[in-house]
Amino acid sequence: MSTEALAATVIGDIALIVAVSGLLGALARKCGQPAVVGQIVAGVLLGPSVLGRLPGDPSERLFPAEALPYLSVLSQVVVVLLVFVAGYEMDLGQLRQGRRASVLVAALALLVPMALGMGAAQAFGPLLASMDPGAGTDGLFPLFMGVAMSVTALPVLAAIARERGLAGTVAGTVATAAAGIMDAAAWLVLAAVVAGGGHAPGRTWPGTLALLVLFLAGMLLVVRPALSRLTGSARFLRASQVPLAVALALGCAWATASLGLHAVFGGLIAGMAMPRREGAVDPEVLRSAEQCAAMLLPVFFVTTGLSLDIGALPAEAYALLAVVVLIATAGKLVPAYAGCRLGGLGGRDAAVVAVLVNTRGLTELIVLNVALESGLIGEDLFTILVIMALLTTLVTGPLLTRVSRPEYVPVAGRTAGAAPGNSTMLDPGTSHGSAALDEASN
Repeated sequence: MSTEALAATVIGDIALIVAVSGLLGALARKCGQPAVVGQIVAGVLLGPSVLGRLPGDPSERLFPAEALPYLSVLSQVVVVLLVFVAGYEMDLGQLRQGRRASVLVAALALLVPMALGMGAAQAFGPLLASMDPGAGTDGLFPLFMGVAMSVTALPVLAAIARERGLAGTVAGTVATAAAGIMDAAAWLVLAAVVAGGGHAPGRTWPGTLALLVLFLAGMLLVVRPALSRLTGSARFLRASQVPLAVALALGCAWATASLGLHAVFGGLIAGMAMPRREGAVDPEVLRSAEQCAAMLLPVFFVTTGLSLDIGALPAEAYALLAVVVLIATAGKLVPAYAGCRLGGLGGRDAAVVAVLVNTRGLTELIVLNVALESGLIGEDLFTILVIMALLTTLVTGPLLTRVSRPEYVPVAGRTAGAAPGNSTMLDPGTSHGSAALDEASN
């Protein structure tokens, strides 16, 4: 295929992906689901699982092998920007503030499913090895399964909380804070697992991990203060930090990829190192990065879908899928509910938090793609875990409808601090909202 023909194919593929994902995203919203669910489904439909089953394999014709590397690079840039946003918004001060409910939920809803995932990897080792040779025998594989079972999709959770009017409530605040803590811990463990996979040529995994720690320390202790001083003194930099943010994210992604890790870790570190304005994120940086990534996010979902072939799964894979979904769901719902109750929340609020932190979606797919590209898992297990991520995200909406109070309405429709019943809306600008969270957390 000539350069011109290849460029035309890639451009046409992007147009098709954006159009189909946009339609299915709108349909998902109409059905009470977040748009990301429709975009994930679009990836599955355009891949070999559905379109590829039609006569003539239209999926392969639309997405030829020559075009896939270009789509993959574009999807990685999108993911780096998304993870940069997650790192930029990450507020580890939640731990220092002693929000007991958030910390308890984060600890239990992270450690319990991680332990269950590691146990399942040991118990089903022979089955896993039969589907994906090498996956079940890798000494780090159980730890990866623990991460895969314990991930919570903070971006999807936050979007659902806003759409459901839960943003600013006790339940919404606790769930968001807990998800941020869990995601930070999960990314650190995943980085150690990928470093331990030995994919950095000529370097041992302890050496790779040590370099990653040094890089993280240098970014947080040296680069971040230097950038903060620079942007504070240079008026032209202070006026618009968007180019600086993009350069920092992509530069750090290159650095971690050069260390033998995935570029996504660089995006996360860049977000954590990006200087803030008076302790708060820059809304212009945040909005620009989110809009840029969101525009082409469907490309990531479709490249993920092109790696799935649900019809090719062996029969025993469906039994494993049932076990994985059960572990992932029960391992989140029960510990999160228990953590809320121990933290002083009422039963209904605890149920809402438990349902929210069971959402996986985008973050889980990023983790799974990192594992697939790093050789930690094969295509069969990748397919099983992607289906698990989709199912646990799909049930979030219906479960929230069942457990949340009818008086939960969008915050904009409330007078600050004037929620009916025993549900308190939180308004950061009022002492009433702060006291409500303190009471629920202590």
